[in-house]
Amino acid sequence: MEIELQPAGRLRDESGTSLIAPSWVINYGLTEDWEAVFEGQGQTSLSPPGPTSLTAAGAFLKHVVLPGSLQDKTGPSVATEFGVLLPDSIGNSGVGASFAAIVSQRWDWGTIHLNAETAVTRDHHGDVFLGAIVEGPSSWTVRPVAEVFYENEFGKEETFSGLVGLIYRVRDDLSFDVAVCHALTGGHPVNEIRAGLTIGFPLSFFESHAARQSSPTLPR
Repeated sequence: MEIELQPAGRLRDESGTSLIAPSWVINYGLTEDWEAVFEGQGQTSLSPPGPTSLTAAGAFLKHVVLPGSLQDKTGPSVATEFGVLLPDSIGNSGVGASFAAIVSQRWDWGTIHLNAETAVTRDHHGDVFLGAIVEGPSSWTVRPVAEVFYENEFGKEETFSGLVGLIYRVRDDLSFDVAVCHALTGGHPVNEIRAGLTIGFPLSFFESHAARQSSPTLPR
């Protein structure tokens, strides 16, 4: 199991300022090539003041279609992820669905992840997402990371986003990260500051040695 946790985040857009606390992604390994993924975040409006809601929740399955450099093999790693977008706890959003393809390649100088996703949103609009993530060398204790993506929720809004940050790896099963993000959503600026950590651990102490020997899976 691996838990990605953002204890706190500050988000500012045209509607005001919000506290994101917490935001999480839980990855549970079902088999060597399959994972169950659960995610969501708490969001509280600070300006103007408002209630706390559960947003961006979903349940997914991730499958490594073609093991590659991320699994200590040669060539690109290819994965798919598909699942259900769950309604927000406040408001009138419904249930959506998504399907994504992920292609990753690792070299000595760094790693590139390419993501393409199509979805039916919680508001029942069609949506497409294209993104790229570039990381520094995996051997570095502190490595830079950058992400750019484009998203179009048809009939509603377009988003262009860029992120830069750092990942500090304490050990193979523990790392910390910090990043700043700037986006344009529907022509309005959105700025976010993030800080988080990732913890991985075996669910059985008897399997701890096998877990230490297993190779990393693909990111979202």
